[in-house]
Amino acid sequence: MKHIGTEYLETQRLVLRRFTLEDAEAMYKNWASDIEVTKYLTWPTHEEVAVSRLVLNGWINGYSRPDNYQWAIALREIPNEPIGSIGVVYRDDSIALAQIGYCIGRKWWHKGITSEALNRVMNYLFDEVGMNRIEARYDPQNPHSGGVMEKCGMRYEGIMRQSGRNNQGVCDHCYYALLASDRN
Repeated sequence: MKHIGTEYLETQRLVLRRFTLEDAEAMYKNWASDIEVTKYLTWPTHEEVAVSRLVLNGWINGYSRPDNYQWAIALREIPNEPIGSIGVVYRDDSIALAQIGYCIGRKWWHKGITSEALNRVMNYLFDEVGMNRIEARYDPQNPHSGGVMEKCGMRYEGIMRQSGRNNQGVCDHCYYALLASDRN
């Protein structure tokens, strides 16, 4: 495994890039302040843009580490206005595992954008970084998130009952994963 950090990535419709502090307004407006978007997430809905700015500051500081992976999701035609985020939220280098988390503004739901971003990030982590296992989890009350994982070829592995907490309280987690060897 070779950590190389958050590099600029593209897809047919998207730009996946590092966040900047100038993204705070868009982050707040496009997803972080929307209670429907944050309903099943582990972080609270942002009450003001200052919270988005604080979060971004932490992510930006993380870019100095080559084992940090956090992208802004933006449309190619508007690369300076992020519509969501995707990144590695947990890693275990001893087994080359990365857990991915993602979030996108409601205006862009059900358009295949999140799947396109996840697929690109997974390819990057497998092919460039050398991950062996990429996993993601979601609250079963939010099945569309699992649909994103399935669309990207991840395999359903099961439910861990009452294994976490999100903005709805204690929750179950459904796990999906893909191994490097599954791709052949």
